[in-house]
Amino acid sequence: VGEGIELKSAQLQNGEILMLENLRFHKEEEDDDLAFAQKLARLCDVYVNDAFGTAHRKHASTYRLPSIMPERGVGLLVEKEIRYFDKILENPAQPFYLILGGAKVSDKIQTIYSLLRRVNGVVVGGAMAYAFMKAKGEKIPPEWKQPAPEDVDAAKDLLKEATAKNIPFLLP
Repeated sequence: VGEGIELKSAQLQNGEILMLENLRFHKEEEDDDLAFAQKLARLCDVYVNDAFGTAHRKHASTYRLPSIMPERGVGLLVEKEIRYFDKILENPAQPFYLILGGAKVSDKIQTIYSLLRRVNGVVVGGAMAYAFMKAKGEKIPPEWKQPAPEDVDAAKDLLKEATAKNIPFLLP
């Protein structure tokens, strides 16, 4: 961001693209900073998010920027992902298990809650499983990635909900 980039952006001809560096180098990006999003907005006429894997993040470029852009939409990859998920969520093959990995439960908690109504079971792997293991009272070896307290709390709530619905939660 800044005057140099704004000048380059203003000089673009129809059909040209200006690619920026990774925005996560800026502290303001992960802080969902409005002033940073406004600087980004000055660089473009239209906002298109085609990064399905990061669309859930409450960052300046994925949350704040689209909220202030008058012209916005999703790209072809996100559209394809949405069509795919609509198909499997409307009429999934049975049994239908949710398989998750990653590191942070808190990032995926709303998705897991909404899918608990539709699934026959949940399988959790990767570092995310540690939060569920700890929520169940298991000891996590000190050399393993330790889950954040908010992830353990979220895992406890999800396990309670799954138990109430008689949905198996499978962990390593």
